Amino acid sequence: MYKKKRGFSLSALALSIALTGCSGNDEVNTQSTSAVADVKEVATQSYSQAISAEEIRNSAYDIATRAGAWQIEQLGNLNYIPESHRAKSENAKFWIQAAFYIGLTEWTGISKNPEFLAHLEKMAAEEEYGLLTDRPYHADDHTIGQTYLWLTEQTGNKAAYGPTQEHFDWILANQPNVGLEMLDSTASGSGKLHNEGNCQLRWCWADALFMAPRTWLKLSNATGDPKYFEYADKEFWAAADYLFSDKYGLFFRDSRYFDMKSDNGEPVFWGRGNGWVFAALPLIINDLPDDHPSRPRYIELYKKNAAALLKLQTADGYWPASLMDPNKVKTPEISGTGFITYGLAWGVNNGILDDTESKKIVEDGWRAIQQAISGDGRVNWVQHVGKSPDPVKKTDSQLYGTGAVLLAASEMSKWQ
Repeated sequence: MYKKKRGFSLSALALSIALTGCSGNDEVNTQSTSAVADVKEVATQSYSQAISAEEIRNSAYDIATRAGAWQIEQLGNLNYIPESHRAKSENAKFWIQAAFYIGLTEWTGISKNPEFLAHLEKMAAEEEYGLLTDRPYHADDHTIGQTYLWLTEQTGNKAAYGPTQEHFDWILANQPNVGLEMLDSTASGSGKLHNEGNCQLRWCWADALFMAPRTWLKLSNATGDPKYFEYADKEFWAAADYLFSDKYGLFFRDSRYFDMKSDNGEPVFWGRGNGWVFAALPLIINDLPDDHPSRPRYIELYKKNAAALLKLQTADGYWPASLMDPNKVKTPEISGTGFITYGLAWGVNNGILDDTESKKIVEDGWRAIQQAISGDGRVNWVQHVGKSPDPVKKTDSQLYGTGAVLLAASEMSKWQ
């Protein structure tokens, strides 16, 4: 069988500490001196106090419980999201909400939170376990399949992956043959068939490597048929080899960024874009059979990406929106920071990153995340939907930002 069962046994941890987050409304522009000074002051106060592994584990349970509950409560009231992406954010099948569910499933698998599990089951049933079909090849529209397949793993409900399997069988029978160069004229991802020049019929942008490949892998695990991940593995490496810079150890968002320079003359490497891929690697590796021939290759890519990201954390514990130009956006950015903290924490927990400095960087990243969570669980400082480093203000929040925090919490709950 093409299936591997992986699990972690964790006893429930008491929620023994109360954390002070960044609460209230702050409409100050992200580039303002006062906002930056405020963040640095809070971060300095937090870092000056030693914190034990037990306190970190407890804080992970506290934050994940609050953030997950807050986000679920807001699903019927997303007025805080810009109108340009509000309708898409309200659609459970669209990647924005689906990315939240990836974090929620990882956390629910650890915490066994019955309310979270009930929400996931209810959502999936209401969506009839379906994918969006207007863009059948588009990676973004495959994201929600990860949650359906997770439910199969947790509950044995094989009906949860039926529509995904049917959809992917169609793709295998009608495989795209376009190149990977991203063109402005086709960057919207529209097109149902083999439209010339539309590289988004394949995985030609960094975000796609988080959205789609693991869905295909989970389908192979669920069905025992390797053909799904054979396709995904081939396409993943085509994209990764194309977008990864061996010189910098980072991922370009897409081909339009190969020669782009930031204000300081350095290449533009988007924080969240790298976070998408870096978070995808542990998720994929965790689901891979131990003897899969590509497993060492994924781990090697993880190590290269981690080595670069470890050097780019700011003094405040965040990863900048523009990784090589921290002055481009000086304020925190939590979606990228959350994904990167998750990935690095996974490396420490699994013995891949075994040095003291890596552990300290992860702990600093987690402290930074703590400071971005309001008392009610709202995740602040999340860059809105985009493709490059853009300004962020404290009141900016989005579902995938909460998903990133839940992923980070899932690893910090195992901290030693």
